[in-house]
Amino acid sequence: MVLLGIITSGGISTIGNFIDVPSIAITFGGAFCCVLASMQLKQFVDGLKSFALILKVHDYNTGEIIQKIIDLSNVARKEGLLSLEEAAGDLDDEFLKKGILLIVDGTDPELVRAIMETELASLDDRHKEKISFWENVAAMGPAWGMIGTLVGLVNMLQNMSDPSSIGPSMATALITTLYGSLLANWIATPVATKLKANNAAEITLKEIMIEGLLSIQAGENPRVIEEKLKSFLAPKDRVSAEDAGGEVDG
Repeated sequence: MVLLGIITSGGISTIGNFIDVPSIAITFGGAFCCVLASMQLKQFVDGLKSFALILKVHDYNTGEIIQKIIDLSNVARKEGLLSLEEAAGDLDDEFLKKGILLIVDGTDPELVRAIMETELASLDDRHKEKISFWENVAAMGPAWGMIGTLVGLVNMLQNMSDPSSIGPSMATALITTLYGSLLANWIATPVATKLKANNAAEITLKEIMIEGLLSIQAGENPRVIEEKLKSFLAPKDRVSAEDAGGEVDG
């Protein structure tokens, strides 16, 4: 849309007016180097790599997970908790599989909750580290854009004797502010927001798993477990397990 605005207002030939290598170096280089200075190199590299996460389609199908838990509760109700060990082998989710194995091993329910919630908290911390990286970039972008603008203004004021150079120099000075705004609002903030949304969805999914597993361990009725887990969902998403193609035994 920015390119469209530039082209429609001044023509394709004006695109070159918005490309300035020194401004790019000050704004993008300054912002990312400042973020690098605030963390370890590995954290910085991991933060850059996290950009790829927003390009992936994450299938957080809570309805499917609830149905899996209901199926497991039916198995445990009919055949006992030890029968879940075989069922765990068919699961793709490592978090859910770990919880089932803890239950099968006869681990105390409070200890199961503590272990699972500790892992969940660690996952949340790792995700927030990536989110913080992009939030820092978003904060640094406009600041370094302004620094570039000030550099450009100093150079312009040093050459006021040539009136014909004032306009181009002013344009060069302002372009860094534009770059800083684009870095923050076009790249960094949307990436951070998308990562937050993905993190919230994954955390909710795993909280559902924890409650479901503990309910199975407590021997609760599958119907009760279903209603408990559906309380995590918005009313419009509370499609019953039966509607999703599953079966709940009373």
